[in-house]
Amino acid sequence: MARVIKLAILLLIADGTMVNFRAFARAMSTVAKNFEANGVVPDVVPKAPNALITVKYPSGVEVKEGNELTPTQVKDVPSVSYDANPDSFYTLVITDPDAPSRKEPKVREWHHWLVGNIPGQNVASGETLSAYVGSGPPEGTGLHRYVFLVYKQPSKLTFDEPRLTNTSRDKRGMFSITKFAEKYKLGDPIAGNFYEAQYDDYVPELYKQLNG
Repeated sequence: MARVIKLAILLLIADGTMVNFRAFARAMSTVAKNFEANGVVPDVVPKAPNALITVKYPSGVEVKEGNELTPTQVKDVPSVSYDANPDSFYTLVITDPDAPSRKEPKVREWHHWLVGNIPGQNVASGETLSAYVGSGPPEGTGLHRYVFLVYKQPSKLTFDEPRLTNTSRDKRGMFSITKFAEKYKLGDPIAGNFYEAQYDDYVPELYKQLNG
């Protein structure tokens, strides 16, 4: 009887592990497919990451590989989690390749958040290079893509980028996360996610903040 119970427990553990593995594999396959299907590859990065970043906002919404959110819903700093080694350092970015519009992306990319030297997935303990700024797509420019990417750093780095606050739009545009990654030898992103957003009534408030 004891052997039967033991065997049953082992089978349950194995079945649970298989379910988790399948869910993980499914997440890995969908993020790459969605990056390619929505043009994030090649507009932002030449190669899609395989793993998913979990992004949740204080408003209660979650980023789900291209779902549409509103600027009002994403105005505050989100919580971000991803598979990480606690002894390694990471870089996180949110970037918009559709500035000022997807049809005419003359300012591609406009980055909204840039944090380096993150120990594991403790973003709050990282080095903020560009403070978080929510989505502010201009009126009439349609949906913009807002892309989250995580890179694993080779080591703790010394960044020479200017530190940008959330009260100015200076030096946010004409950014390239691919060139940034090349500069610091970050390789390809290990995880990603994205949402889309278009103008709403919060955007003028954000513009006032950026003109502060």
